[in-house]
Amino acid sequence: MPRFISLAVFVIASVIVSQEGAAQSMPAFKGKDAFAYLIKQTDFGPRNPNSRGHTECLKFLYDSLCRSADSVRLQHFTHTGYENEELWLTNVIASFRPEFKERILFCAHWDTRPRAERDTNIMRKNQPILGANDGASGVAVLLHLADLMKISPPPVGVDIVLFDGEDYGVEGDLSNYLLGSRFFVRKKVADYQPRFGILLDMVGDKFLQIFKEQNSLHFAPQIVELVWEKARELGITQFSPQTGHAIFDDHIPLNEAGIRAVNLIDFNYPDESHRFWHTHKDVPENCSPESLQAVGVVITGILYSQQP
Repeated sequence: MPRFISLAVFVIASVIVSQEGAAQSMPAFKGKDAFAYLIKQTDFGPRNPNSRGHTECLKFLYDSLCRSADSVRLQHFTHTGYENEELWLTNVIASFRPEFKERILFCAHWDTRPRAERDTNIMRKNQPILGANDGASGVAVLLHLADLMKISPPPVGVDIVLFDGEDYGVEGDLSNYLLGSRFFVRKKVADYQPRFGILLDMVGDKFLQIFKEQNSLHFAPQIVELVWEKARELGITQFSPQTGHAIFDDHIPLNEAGIRAVNLIDFNYPDESHRFWHTHKDVPENCSPESLQAVGVVITGILYSQQP
């Protein structure tokens, strides 16, 4: 996750009434199941581009989504990195209910950072991080959501996109961040226009508190309001009404391409005074199933409240 620029959860099940008047059950999002997906990713080790963990995790993501989605495709691309390193990158795109033109986009980045420049141990600053929160958490929520959509098909079409190469750049070099989302918008077909997009990044913090991100408020204020109203309705207190940082993240290319997208992120990991961000303390022990459940319940509630 790039540097910012400036500036009691319960399992919930409800009944949504479709446009035709038929009742549709909203599946219960389970934080423990999502957390198992977080652990599975970190078991591969760091997933920075060109690493063994990156290769192995890609196969896992593809296989997992193939079990739940109607279609899954891999969007391969390359990027010339530092010292002329050729990066082999892949976005994973899973679609549900492809027959529906009305669609929602959920996304996260699945790569992890190839360096830990924020770590206090100078000997480990050039080693890749495990990325339990910054990488695995958003993906974990979406993998479990995919399982739920397999059992309870959503009322609209859904695309899950897992971006690669989000966190490659060195601090200050924004041109080498957001590689996957930039490639995705360059290659998207002209008529692909989902209702909105929700980006999940760093949503596993054990002490989760999600503020309204400033760029989301600028580009898609109505979607911010939709998310926070659903959190309020469901009693999810981890969503704060306060405004937080402006974050340079994968929602920026989406919005620039005309896709209204918001970023759900807890950048204060774990708090304002000290952070595990871009350090070797970004491990599962500093994340929690309860936090994943809080976010998962909100996005599940939003999805199953949609009208066709």
